[in-house]
This record gives sequence, C-alpha cells and structure tokens, in this order.
Amino acid sequence: MADDEEKDFQKFLKNVDEITTLIQEMNSDDPVIQQKAVHQTEKRLMLMEEAQEEDECRTTLNKTVISPPQAAVKSADEINPEAFLASLEKDAKERAKRRQENKVLADALKEEGNKAFARGDYETAILNYSEGLDKMKDMTVLYTNRAQALIKLGEYQKALVDCDWALKCDEKCTKAYFHMGKAHLALKNYSVSRQCYQKISEINPKLQTQVKEYVHQVDLREKADLQEKEAHELLDSGKNTAVTTKNLLETLSKPDQTPLFYAGGMEILTDVMKDCTEQTLFRTHNGFSIISDNETIRRCLSAAEKDVIEETVCVTVLKLWQAVCSENEENQRLLVLHPDVARLVPSLLASKLMAVQQQSLTLLLQLTQTERGRSLVISHLDMPRLLEALLSFLDFSDKKASTAIGLLTDLALEERFQVWFQANLSGILPVLTGVLKRDPMVTNPSALCKCIAIMGNLSAQADARRHMSACEEFGDACLGLLAKCEDDVDLYREVIYTLLGFMMNLCLQVPFASEFWAEELSRRCLSLLNSQDGGILTRAAGVLSRTLCCSQKIIKEAVRAGVVKKMIKFLKTGGQTASHYAIKILAICTNSCCEAREEVVRLDKKFSVLLKLLSSEDEILMGNAALCLGNCMEVPSVASSLLNTDVVQVLLKLAGGDSQKTAVQLNAGIALGKLCTAEPRFTVQLRELHGLEILNSTMKHVNNS
Repeated sequence: MADDEEKDFQKFLKNVDEITTLIQEMNSDDPVIQQKAVHQTEKRLMLMEEAQEEDECRTTLNKTVISPPQAAVKSADEINPEAFLASLEKDAKERAKRRQENKVLADALKEEGNKAFARGDYETAILNYSEGLDKMKDMTVLYTNRAQALIKLGEYQKALVDCDWALKCDEKCTKAYFHMGKAHLALKNYSVSRQCYQKISEINPKLQTQVKEYVHQVDLREKADLQEKEAHELLDSGKNTAVTTKNLLETLSKPDQTPLFYAGGMEILTDVMKDCTEQTLFRTHNGFSIISDNETIRRCLSAAEKDVIEETVCVTVLKLWQAVCSENEENQRLLVLHPDVARLVPSLLASKLMAVQQQSLTLLLQLTQTERGRSLVISHLDMPRLLEALLSFLDFSDKKASTAIGLLTDLALEERFQVWFQANLSGILPVLTGVLKRDPMVTNPSALCKCIAIMGNLSAQADARRHMSACEEFGDACLGLLAKCEDDVDLYREVIYTLLGFMMNLCLQVPFASEFWAEELSRRCLSLLNSQDGGILTRAAGVLSRTLCCSQKIIKEAVRAGVVKKMIKFLKTGGQTASHYAIKILAICTNSCCEAREEVVRLDKKFSVLLKLLSSEDEILMGNAALCLGNCMEVPSVASSLLNTDVVQVLLKLAGGDSQKTAVQLNAGIALGKLCTAEPRFTVQLRELHGLEILNSTMKHVNNS
C-alpha cells in the first residue's frame, strides 16, 4: 500500500512539472514552440480523459486533475491557445479554492487531534490526524503528529512510515527525523537512531545542543542494553552475587514484614552491589519498584517524626540507592524518574535527623556529578522543596554547608535551572529574602557568600532583576544584611564584597522601585568608602555610580562627605574598573552641584587628571571625562588655565571621531562649546582648526542617530 502511494506521489509531482512546462511553451513568442506545445497539450488531455474513464476510483496524492476543455476533441489547427489557457486558469482557481477549503478542515482536525493527544487519548488523536490527511495528503505536520501518537502506542514501524511521508512533503522536516530517531531507539536500531538525530543538526546547526542530548540517550540506552545481556548471561551461568541479587529482591518482595526485616535485606543487598552486573540485575528485576512501592518502607520514608527504626530504614534505603546508582547513568535516570522520588529526596534532605540528611546529600551529590544528572534533577525533582532544603544548610558551620550550597551553585549554572528560576521567581523570592535576613553571626559565611553570588548571577537576567527590584521586602533585606555586616567590615569582608556585586546588578534596573531605597544604599556605600579594603572600595564606588543620580539630595550629601576627593584619588591610583566608577561619579556630581565643580578645580588645578583620561583609548573614560570637564568650565576664570594645552585639539578629535558611543562625541562637543563661551580665545583656535564646520557636521550626525 505504501509503495502505491509513493508511486502516486512521484507521478503527481512529475505531472505538475510537465504541465508547468507546457504552459510556459504555449506562451512562447516562437510560433513553432507554441504550436508544438498545443499538440502536446491536446495529446495529454486525451490520455488523461481515457485514464480517468478506465479507473475513476484510483486514489492519488492530489485527487484533482486538469479537466480538458470542450474543444479538446477538435483538431490541433482549430485549438485556440488563449481559450485553452483561460480554461486552465479557471481550473487552477477552482482547485486552489478546493485546496483552501480542505486546508481549513485539515487544520481543524489537527487541532482536535492535538487536544486528544494532550489528554492522553492517542487513538482518537490518530483518527483525527488521519481524517485530516484525507483532506490534505501533503500536510507535513499531520504525518509527524500521527507518528508521535503512534510512538506513544508502541506502533514504531507505522510511525516510521509516517515520518517517511513527512520527509517526502518536506525533506528538511526536523520533527520527522526526531520521531524517526525515537522509533528506531525503541526498536533498538541504535546506529540508525543516531543517524536520524545527527541529520537534525545538519539541517539546523542551532539544534546541536538538543541533538547532543538525543545522541547521549541513544548511547546510554545501548550501553544499558549490553549491560543487561551480560548480566543475564552471568545470572544464567550461576555467578554467586548475581544469584544473590535476584534472591534478595525476591525476599524483599514479601509483603507485611517488619521494618527491620526489610532494613536487614537492603543492607545485605547494598553489600552485594559490587559492580555493574549486580546494579543491572537490580534494575531488570524491578528493584526500584520493589523498594519504593513497599508499604512498610514507604511509611518509614514518609513519617514526619521518625523513630529509631524508621530512621534506620531511611538511611538503609538511601545507602542502597547510592550503591545501585554509583557510576550507573541508567539506574540514576530510573531513580530520578520514579514519581515518589521527586518529592521524597528533597523531603529527606530537609530532615532534622543528621544521618538521614547526610545520606540524602550524598545521594544528591552523586546524581548531580554529570551535566545529564543535573538536568534530570532539575527537570524531575520538586525544585522549590529542593531549594529550601539546600538553603537550610546555611545554619551549619561545617563542611556540610559549603557542600550543599556548592551543589546548588552547580545546579544554578545550568540553563534549565535558570529557565525554571525565571518562571517561578515570584514563589521563590520569599525563600531568597529569608536568606538575606539571616544573622551573619550564626550563618556559615562562605556558604552565605555562595548564595548571594547565585542571586547575583541570576539577576544578570533582566526579568529576574526586575522582579527582585520590585519586591520592597527583598530590597530591604539586602540593605539590612549590608548594615549588619558594616558593624565588622573585616570579619564580614567576603559577604560585603559579594553583596555589593549583587546590588550593582540590581541597580541596573532603572528607574528604581524606591528612591528612598537608592538613597539609603548610597549612604551605606559612602560609609564603605572609608574602608581600607580595595575590593570593597571599588564595588562601593560601582554601586554609587548607579545610585547617586536618583536624587539631588544624595548628591549633595556625597559631596559633603568628600566623595570628590576620594574619586580624584581613585583616578590617580586606581585600576581601569575603579576609574570607570570614579569618573562617572564625578560627572554626575559636577553636572548638578557647583560645590563639586569647584572642588574638582581645586584638586585638579591644571586638569591633568581629566586631560589624561581624554587621551585614553577607553570610550567610557573619555566620554565622562569630557562631560566632567565641560561642567567645570562653568567655574569662573577656570578656562584660561587651559590656554597653553592642546585641549581644543583633543576635544575636537573626540567630537569629530567615529566613536561607537555617540555620548563621547556629544560630550566633547558640549565641552568645546562651554570652553569657548568661558574663554573667547579658544574660539579663535577653533576657527583656525576649522572646528566649527566639524562640530556642525558632528552635531547633526549625533542628533540624527
């Protein structure tokens, strides 16, 4: 049946090509070619009519045919090409109309099929997709959707046929190759499955990451298949540990035994798990279900307040899972995918019993050693509970706290975690706020720094930053922690340093949710500028460079607190990052505060610091230095101190240059204007350098951009 449909499809495509060629030839300016096309068309129409009479019921990919005009029986000399073309055009419009109507029906059936698929009714979905294909034989998505439903029902060969048809309609259909790869994987055609997935990356290189994951699944399944064959061969040969594994699982399957009976059996089973063979037999003999579905064991695992016996059972289960999953990816996958484990592991991790907590953490560390393992954990475990459980380790002052938060750091670096975080941030924020509200005196400082660093990395995303900044309680918690740590900067140096970095990210969200919050943060940072720690000084200046502009009031406070002198010192002795922050702060202060302008003039009398920045290669430094210099030209009589410098040439070069940041050109142009206004002799220099023409041209360019 499939061969007949294939032949029909190819014949249909050939007919379309031939008819297109005939129409083009009938429109030719060459009368010989035109006449020949007329004869060929007449012959073709008569053959089509005969074929239609012989077999009217034959099904083809596209059931519509071009009907011969009434004049088809006339001789070639009597055929009117214009009339024939008009007839073809009319027929084409009718076919297009019918096709559009069928497309609407097919789309509706596709949607019905999708609804059935979503609710797990795959048989109904297949019926809907099939009815849609009766309307539109070349609708690719119906083939791929039906293939997906067939795979759900285990009809892998039929799914492969549908994928073949989808590729006939669209040879670059990546979904078809995806479903083919999945079907071949289920049929254990591992090499063919890999080829299908690799074809996806050839068609769309952007999908290489997904393809890598699909191929890894094939490798994992093939490896597991080989392990199972070898394990059963050893079992059949009578290997002691293999037989023991099977017998122990049969023993543990007995219902209604005491908890200690099961604990003893699992302890022996754990000792048996020496290599891959025993691990594989545990898997193939339903070991995960035997343990997880046992009512007595389940009661011990889920008990809120565990007694000694229940604690023993829990610890034994966790140790067994560690032994079974050690360096065995397939067993790790099956454990994580078990429905009870999603809730159970986070719950046990949050246990008040030290032994249960420790073994849960050890198991989780084992599961997250690989990228694949971390992906499974993020996708299938109860992440809100897991996050809370890991953060609860902040109360520990030992290595356990750093281990738990280190594990959370590894998870947070995964793209899948970041996607989950963005989608669930409103529910997670109270938990993160609780972290910031902790007393640093009773919290593991290293682990606390790691937590804040995680928040800082996640706040680099605009959506996350917006949610965090909009939460008043969260912002207040940041300020509160900073205030607590300020009491002993030396003791909490790392916490302050990390927190300032995080808050720099939060300050990228403009306008601020609260002007009061920005002012209070600015005051905290002004206080930290008295620190002797270079890292804290730099980050405090970084935060200030983003918060000072929030209000005129805080700018005046900063100037009175000596911020200008400190920033001039930064520019003389600091590195590039510190200089970025310092010159921006000076630009903000001098832009709106005359006291700041006067202090810059007093501290940098010949403007040696600013002139040096104007000659740098860093556009941020040049742009803000030009702005600051222009602001200072408003101080009476100060401009004349620059008469013996090349400031006009430098500013003119910046104003007329091809800087990527138009602010550099604009600020340089404004500085030149203020310079000439304050000291007319600079205007003469500007004219001699044809600077007015350059400035006019530059300002037009800047305004247009």
